[in-house]
Amino acid sequence: MSDAEFREDERSMSDFYMHPAMYRFGEAQPSYWEATSTADDDMSPLQTRESCDVAVVGGGYTGLSAAYHLARDHSMDVRVLEAGHLGWGASGRNAGFCCVGGSALSGEQILRQFGEADARDYYASTVAAVRLVDAILTDEGIDAARQGCGEIEVAHSARAAERLAHQCEALPRRLGADLRYLSAEEIRDTLFHCTEARGAKLHRPGFGLHPLRYCRGIADAARRRGAVVHTNSRVLEWTRDSGLHRLRTESGELRARRVVYACNGFMQDHLNNDFFGRFLPVVSAIIVTRPLSTNELEQQCWQSADTFSTSRRLLNYFRMLPDNRLLFGGRGTSIGDPEGEAAVYRELETSLARLFPAWRDVAIDYRWHGLVCFSPRLLPAIGTLPDAPDVHFAYAYHGNGVSEATWSGRQVADWIGTGTAPPALPAILRADPGCFPLARFRRGWLRAALAVARWQDRYLG
Repeated sequence: MSDAEFREDERSMSDFYMHPAMYRFGEAQPSYWEATSTADDDMSPLQTRESCDVAVVGGGYTGLSAAYHLARDHSMDVRVLEAGHLGWGASGRNAGFCCVGGSALSGEQILRQFGEADARDYYASTVAAVRLVDAILTDEGIDAARQGCGEIEVAHSARAAERLAHQCEALPRRLGADLRYLSAEEIRDTLFHCTEARGAKLHRPGFGLHPLRYCRGIADAARRRGAVVHTNSRVLEWTRDSGLHRLRTESGELRARRVVYACNGFMQDHLNNDFFGRFLPVVSAIIVTRPLSTNELEQQCWQSADTFSTSRRLLNYFRMLPDNRLLFGGRGTSIGDPEGEAAVYRELETSLARLFPAWRDVAIDYRWHGLVCFSPRLLPAIGTLPDAPDVHFAYAYHGNGVSEATWSGRQVADWIGTGTAPPALPAILRADPGCFPLARFRRGWLRAALAVARWQDRYLG
C-alpha cells in the first residue's frame, strides 16, 4: 500500500477503532473457509431508496439470525445491510467452535457476582444457544460439515489441571453443567500427545462446523422467509427523519421504523454516537496447515474431532478439520496492522511447534485474522438504547459468537416482534452494558493488559 493510499484509508475509515487494514470491505480474507465455500452471487448492493419495518446493520450471525427469526416468526419486513460480502466479518473468519459460553467471566466469577439462581439461568441460555444452532442446521438442511461432540480445555500446568478438576466437581452441581475431567493419561490414550496437557475439562454440548457455510446457510433461510439481504452496502450515515431511521449507503438509502445494530467487533464508534466506547475489539488470528498424512497424525497420536483450547491466559485454540488439516489460533496483540499481523502469525507457528513438535515443519497453507468483541461487563450485550427504544443491539460474545450471536439475534427478533424483552433473556443480561471508562484510551490499556497476561503465562504458569 502506498503512503497516499494509506492516508486515504485513514480519512475514509477514521470512525473505526482498529487499523484501517481491518476494514477493507471489498477484500475477502485469505481463509480456509473462503477457499472451501461457494460464494453467493445473487445478492446485490442497496441501489435505490427503500423502506422496511426493521433494518439490520451487519450481515453476520447476529444480524442474519435476527432477520431469519423476524421474518419466520413475526412476519416482519426486514432488510439486512452488510458492508462486505456475506460472511466478510467474524462470522466468516472464526474457528467454527459452536460451544457453551459467551462471557469472558469464569463460571465461578459469575456465581460470585450474581448468585446461583441467576448464574444457572444464564448458563442454561448458553446451552440453549448451542441447541439453537443445531436446530437451525437440521431444520434448514445446512451442510456445515459438523464434527465432534464437545469442547475440551487442556491444562497447560499442574495448577491449571487442579483448577479444571475443581470446576468439573463443583460446576455440574451449582450450574447444571455437563463436565467431565480427563487425566493426562486419558488425553494421551484417547485424544493426542501434546507437550502441555496435564489434564483437561470436557464440556458438552458443543461441536465444530464450517462457519462460513453456516453463515451463508442462515442467510439463505432468512431470504426464503422473505428477508432481503444487501451485500457491499456499508452504512455511511445514520440519521432520523420524521420518526424514521435513515441509513445511507454509497448507492442507496434505507428507511426503517426500527434498527438492529449487529456489527460486533467491527462496529463503527461514530456511526451512532450512542455506541461510542461500548465495545472493545481484540484481534484473533488463525493458521491452517496443509493436510496431514496418516503417518503424521500418528506421530502425535491424534484421534479426535472435538474442539480444543488451552488454559493459558492468552489461550490458543485448535481442531482437526475434516480433511486432516490442523486449525490453530490465538489472540493477537496487534491493532490489525500488516506488521503486527505478520508477527502474530509467527507467534502462532511457534506455539503450534511447542505443543505439537512433530509438526513443527509442516507447511502452513492459510493465514487470516479478525476481531472478537468484549463488553465492559465481560458479558454479552443485548438490549435497546436508553434514549432510543427503537434501536436494538446485540454484540460482545468474547470469542463464542457462533452459538451466542445466533441466540442473541433471536432474542432481539422476539423483542421487536412482541414489543417487550423476551422471557428467555436472563436477568444477568438485562442491564445496560455501559461504556468503557476513558474509552478513548481503550487500545492503550488493552495493550498493557495483553502484555501482563503474556508475562503471567511465561513466568507464573
